Amino acid sequence: MITPENAAAFIRANTRLLPVAHAPEIVLHVADEATELWQKTEDELAEIGLPPPFWAFAWAGGQALARYLLDNPEIAAGRRVLDFASGSGLVAIAAARSGAASVLASDLDAFAIAAIPLNAAANGVSGRIATSSADLIGTVPDVDLVLAADIFYERDLAGAVGDWLGRLHAAGTTVLIGDPGRSYLPRARLEAIASYAVPVTRALEDAEINQSHVWRFVA
Repeated sequence: MITPENAAAFIRANTRLLPVAHAPEIVLHVADEATELWQKTEDELAEIGLPPPFWAFAWAGGQALARYLLDNPEIAAGRRVLDFASGSGLVAIAAARSGAASVLASDLDAFAIAAIPLNAAANGVSGRIATSSADLIGTVPDVDLVLAADIFYERDLAGAVGDWLGRLHAAGTTVLIGDPGRSYLPRARLEAIASYAVPVTRALEDAEINQSHVWRFVA
C-alpha cells in the first residue's frame, strides 16, 4: 500500500536533487542516468506497483511554462493559481516564487503528491503549495489562473482537458499551457505567446533541445 511516508522515502532513495535545465533557480528531485529509477522499464515499474514516474522528470512544456512565469512574475503575483497535472510541481513552484496568493497543485499520482511538497521544501516555498489528488476535469476551481503543462499526449485525455480548459477560459479564468506541440494539442484554439529552446533528455523527447511554447486560448 502506498502511503505518503513510503512514497516520499522512495523518491528520496531513487532521485537526485538537481537544477532544472531551463529554470536553474529551481531544483527538483529527478531521475537521471545515475539513478536506478531511470533504468527501469514500465513493466518493471508495474511489478513494484509504481505508475510511470512522470513526476521524476522536468518535461519540455513544464520547463517553458516555469521559465515564462519566472520571467513575468506579474502573471501569477497575487493570484489564486491551479497547476493541473502538476507532476514534479515545477510550474507550481514557479508560480509560488512569482508571488501567487495561493497555489494548488493537482495530480492523480500518489507519488507526484508526495514529490510536490519535497520539491517545494527544496525551493523555499514549503507550505505555500497545497496538493490535491482529486480529478478536477469538469469542475470549476476557485482560482484566477490555471496552468497546465505536458498534458496533451493522449487523444481521449487531451480532448477532455482541452474542452474543460476552454470552458474555464470562456468563463474568464486565465489559462496558460506549456507544450512543445504534441500531437493532440488543440492548436486551432490556441496561440503561442512565448517560445524557448529547452534542453531535454533524448531518451524522453527524442532530442537534446526541444522548441517548447507557452500557449493561451483564443477560441
